Amino acid sequence: MINRRYANFAWGVLVWNVIVIIWGAFVRATGSGAGCGSHWPLCKGALIPAADQTATLIEFSHRISSGLALLGVVALLVWALRAYPKGHPVRIAAIWTMIFMIIEALIGAALVLLEYVAFNVSIARAFWMAGHLVNTFLLLGALTLTAWWASGGDRLRVRGRGVVGISYWLAVAGIFVLGMSGAITALGDTLSIAGGISPQENAIVGGLVQMRVFHPLIAFAAGALVLWAVWSGLSKHPTQWAQRFGWSAVALFGVQLVLGAVNVALKAPVWVQLLHLLLTSVIWILFVLYGAVIMARGAPLPERDPALKPVQAAK
Repeated sequence: MINRRYANFAWGVLVWNVIVIIWGAFVRATGSGAGCGSHWPLCKGALIPAADQTATLIEFSHRISSGLALLGVVALLVWALRAYPKGHPVRIAAIWTMIFMIIEALIGAALVLLEYVAFNVSIARAFWMAGHLVNTFLLLGALTLTAWWASGGDRLRVRGRGVVGISYWLAVAGIFVLGMSGAITALGDTLSIAGGISPQENAIVGGLVQMRVFHPLIAFAAGALVLWAVWSGLSKHPTQWAQRFGWSAVALFGVQLVLGAVNVALKAPVWVQLLHLLLTSVIWILFVLYGAVIMARGAPLPERDPALKPVQAAK
């Protein structure tokens, strides 16, 4: 069942959330996370604060965009519950989208209330940033599946996928680890470059900066896993959509590796950080779509061992 109005709305909510994520990275990269003080959901204790500082304007605008994203997901869920029957994949994906959006809002609130913003230096903040990235990926994944299934995509059959399934989920794990290391690396850049905190004088910042060397290594490993997942999946299910999503993800991953090198060479300018995160989001969305195609209910399962056929026939 294709509901084009709902599908178009779902794709729009997905795009808006990507914009919100990029704007959130701008807040972090410019050290504007404390623009509203330690107040949440109010900003500087007011519903509409006086924008007397640039940081306040940046942070408050991010909160407005995040609020609109939340309203969009609420509308997406209510519409799904009214338009689709119980058990429909669109309904299920919309429910999970709402769950991850609530978690996303709670994480954002916790970062503000715990003052893990601006140029705060702590190990705990690094863990929070990594967890924030994981939930962001889950949110985008759920949103993508909501839009895809509303557009007519077939529901999933995850079990029994053999090498195709193994390679895909290993690649997903690799992307998650890469994303978490990227979030920690970006935090180190913010503190050392934008914050002007010397890695030689602060052990925590020094440790975050030193972890930069591991990020490209993880990137190459994750890229190899993505390439393996696409190659193995397309060898079994070479449909047009699978090829488009799979090879687009691989190609953009290559561009991302080059952009990462540029980011290091230019000492992490804000515009490169934002472009880097945008590409990360697009790659993840494409890879989720690729998985939705190769593991759709209509996708072929691996052939069974011929030696088992006589046994099955006897039964």
